Amino acid sequence: MTELLPLNTSRLPVKLRVDDYLLLDRSGAFDAYRKTELIEGDVYFMNAQHRPHALAKTELYDALRDGLRATGSPLRPLIEASVALSEFDAPEPDIVLTSEPKGEGLVPVASVALIVEVSDTTVKDDLTRKAIIYARAHVPEYWVVDVNARVIHKMWLPEDEGYAECKVVTFGQPVTSESIAGLIVETTTL
Repeated sequence: MTELLPLNTSRLPVKLRVDDYLLLDRSGAFDAYRKTELIEGDVYFMNAQHRPHALAKTELYDALRDGLRATGSPLRPLIEASVALSEFDAPEPDIVLTSEPKGEGLVPVASVALIVEVSDTTVKDDLTRKAIIYARAHVPEYWVVDVNARVIHKMWLPEDEGYAECKVVTFGQPVTSESIAGLIVETTTL
């Protein structure tokens, strides 16, 4: 039997669930946009990446990989892998450190130790809205690489409305992870 919903007299937005978003993506609904991500049930087109952004992402990936190898960590960095954060969130961060790099579908949030967003035009959104959704999903640590200001905003201790702790590290200084034992990342090449 079909359940009838109560009569709605106001306009309400419809939030896409991750399953809906993935179905639309597989059907080609977003092909014209090249890259999209789902944030709080809304689909967002992702801008093209220019050289400063791409270079910072590549250099940081290499530094993270080297730092993880030096500690003997089983974590692996992935570039631009979508993460299943919640029923309504499937962002595609620049770098994800995960204990489950292989498998089908989105990276499960339970396997994520660190998320990195590299920002040149999206710094405000990455420091506010995305920080909140990552914290709500209990991502242990989150870094925002501000290419223009040449700093990394390191956040940890997730709470419902963001991260309890934050430190800003200038490019050229090493970044020590707060949640991954022994991980020190060199930023001299950024």
